[in-house]
Amino acid sequence: MDILSIIGLLLAACAILIGAVLKGAGIHSLLSGAAFMIVIVGTIAAIFVQTPLPVMKRAMAIFPWVFRPPANQRDSVISKMVEWSNTARKQGLLGLESVIDRESDDFVRKGLQLVVDGSEPEIIRNVLEVDLSTREQADTRAAKVFEGMGIYAPTLGIIGAVLGLMAVMQNLADPAKLGQGIAAAFVATIYGIGFANLFFLPVASKLKVAIQAMSQTREMVIEGMISIAQGENPRSIEAKLQGYLH
Repeated sequence: MDILSIIGLLLAACAILIGAVLKGAGIHSLLSGAAFMIVIVGTIAAIFVQTPLPVMKRAMAIFPWVFRPPANQRDSVISKMVEWSNTARKQGLLGLESVIDRESDDFVRKGLQLVVDGSEPEIIRNVLEVDLSTREQADTRAAKVFEGMGIYAPTLGIIGAVLGLMAVMQNLADPAKLGQGIAAAFVATIYGIGFANLFFLPVASKLKVAIQAMSQTREMVIEGMISIAQGENPRSIEAKLQGYLH
């Protein structure tokens, strides 16, 4: 569990709500169904138009990574690589065949299968790097869905404010309604800028960090698989892969 994400979102909510109270506006002033429809529903509509369905599904699938990032236990991966290297040196590459089905990570299973099949190191690298690049690009596109929402939300907030001011202009003959009307008009701007900078953009950045960490772990796996295929000494493999821990 990423405790910083939870604390950050709670602090963001407190900053807006307590700030509204301290400024004298009150929490009730932030509640506006019209602003919600224009900014939030409008942002979702805009991102639906921009994003293909498979990318949107992937974005929803990786959103939980903000709170629970994928496990990147590189120490464990290095230990496995050293163990597999010892097995390969004692029993040959076919000795790793029984290991494949026990692995939960399909990327690792793919690498092990290539090693067991006796593929050339260069082929192993090319196949796994294509797989890595494809996964990374797909996940990055998914993360950019939230980045796009962070771009659209402030603009829709301005649209909401303009629509609110248009409504105010229609009531110029009633001065009693002007102050309340102008205040309500700017709620949409708060929604747009607030959600963009306190939620959408931070979520996108957090997902990109998780994606980069996963890619680095997979790069380590690629180097380990190639080293095993080349029959390198287990200690040398361990020393090489230790560099990915920094």
